[in-house]
Amino acid sequence: MELPELTAVVAYYRGLTGAGASVGSSMPEGIIDVVPAARTVLVTFDPETIRPSDVRDWLESAEPAYDVASSARDVTIEVSYRGPDLAETAQFLGMSEAEVVKLHTSSEWTAAFSGFAPGFVYLVTTHERLRVPRRNTPRTAVPAGSVGLAGEFSGVYPRSSPGGWQLIGTTTAALWDASKAEPALIRPGDLVRFVEA
Repeated sequence: MELPELTAVVAYYRGLTGAGASVGSSMPEGIIDVVPAARTVLVTFDPETIRPSDVRDWLESAEPAYDVASSARDVTIEVSYRGPDLAETAQFLGMSEAEVVKLHTSSEWTAAFSGFAPGFVYLVTTHERLRVPRRNTPRTAVPAGSVGLAGEFSGVYPRSSPGGWQLIGTTTAALWDASKAEPALIRPGDLVRFVEA
């Protein structure tokens, strides 16, 4: 499904899967996976089990879930706000460092989609007051647990990797654990809250 913007992607993903909100259409047998991205929702299916026309009908009949019900899965992440880019981020936003931290922790973040690395989830909120550009020169190695901002997103690096986000803090939370049945701490549709450690 191609959708006009990210809010619609999250709403349709929740409607198709029941993630974070009241369950919309139940997933028919033969649906393998539903994967949200920035402007699309990808549905993979087994053509031996379900016909493509039935998948299309299911997609077209889905009710987007724009309102998050009380059944939404909440994830809380403790953050030490001493990131190397906190001062520069505050200056760019015209705020104090304490105001950046307060705004980051008081915002409700929605897990929109995952990508880049296992366990990395792009988080969005309802305002643009923390919108900052990516770094002009990306780092060759961002430490695991780094909490960053870039564009309209916030996110946590699950492992050490290159990256160009503005790093405002760190967490010890394990974002990805392949030994668990559900390896990702944060899944699309979840509500995420950051708290100061």
